[in-house]
Amino acid sequence: MAENLDYNASGSKCYNNLDSNCDLYGRLYEWSTAMYLPGCNTISCLDQIQSPHRGICPEGWHIPSKAEWEELMSAVGGRNSAGAKLKAKTGWSDCGPNGSGSSYLCEDTYDFSALPGGNVSDGTFSGVGYSYWWSADEGSNYNADCLYMYSGGVGASWGTRNKYYSCSVRCIKDN
Repeated sequence: MAENLDYNASGSKCYNNLDSNCDLYGRLYEWSTAMYLPGCNTISCLDQIQSPHRGICPEGWHIPSKAEWEELMSAVGGRNSAGAKLKAKTGWSDCGPNGSGSSYLCEDTYDFSALPGGNVSDGTFSGVGYSYWWSADEGSNYNADCLYMYSGGVGASWGTRNKYYSCSVRCIKDN
């Protein structure tokens, strides 16, 4: 998808509870909501994760696995430069296309249009200036893997987030 998912699932949030932020950034989801596996924020649900795993994505689409995210990073030249190539040309602090005078490159070379939608942790909105996307991979009973980008860099990195955090979702078309 060329934008973050904006499906109004139970418990999903718009950044700062503003509908206009859902229009811009899409919704933020806890991992169990994104995966459509209720109750899986505190226990391992590895035995329930299918490959590909649809989760809350529309029919014919699925939540990307860590391997699929890595495939995307490799296709755009690697994680060290992926942010510059996948971030939207506008909407990031001090980031813009080549020749814009910005400190960091945001060129949206592949029409991925990544925007810094932030996340929610313990009911507190934070991280606008960052973008976090869930993967279908669990890290542990309480954590799952996510890919993130931030304003002050041109790369993309892996992190492990508590499943109770609310992050963005991108869906991939099934083969």
